[in-house]
Amino acid sequence: MKILIVDDEEKIRSVIKEYCLNEGYTVYEADSGKKALQLLIDNTYDLLILDIMMPIMDGFSMLKELPKERQIPTIILSARDQEYDKLLGFELGIDDYLTKPFSPKELIARIKAISKRLTKEIKIYKYKNLEINYSAHTLKINNNLINVTPKEFEILTYLIKNKNIAISREQLLSKIWGYDYFGDDRTVDTHIKMLRNNLKEYRDNIITVRGIGYKYVEGQE
Repeated sequence: MKILIVDDEEKIRSVIKEYCLNEGYTVYEADSGKKALQLLIDNTYDLLILDIMMPIMDGFSMLKELPKERQIPTIILSARDQEYDKLLGFELGIDDYLTKPFSPKELIARIKAISKRLTKEIKIYKYKNLEINYSAHTLKINNNLINVTPKEFEILTYLIKNKNIAISREQLLSKIWGYDYFGDDRTVDTHIKMLRNNLKEYRDNIITVRGIGYKYVEGQE
């Protein structure tokens, strides 16, 4: 498990890191919400341990700025123990809230509980030598990791989950980019073109449905 610890207090990060390393986790650190936001956009982690009160960008602001496709399981670790803060955290999609001062052993127990839940949720799609891990956001062909953008991955998984069903460009814009996106059909077409290139020998699994959009099939129809 790759864990990102975000706290402006070095001593707290050090304690959490020590306990996490003892459990065999891989640990990364950031001392501000702004740094953490960039790390989360550029890299993939399994769990975020986040403080609220930090300089430059606080924890709540960071969660609000985090793109939908980069959101991950989150434990807030904060000295703020008001009900309002906890409710706001859960409204923003966090998984757990632990107040300072805290027990490192209790934190590890909560991490293990989330890890256990995530393990149960892992789902993998396989077709011949094509493998997609929905939880890890990875795409493999012939056991080789293929680099795709978050949007390409979302499009592919949405089409697969609606296999053999024609999905309109408007549906893809709504589901992947959101209702408030002001792009046009060319945005979808461009991403489909890039996705097909990345799928290599499986490019023809994505079929163009004339006048509608696209659909995913297992092999040519």
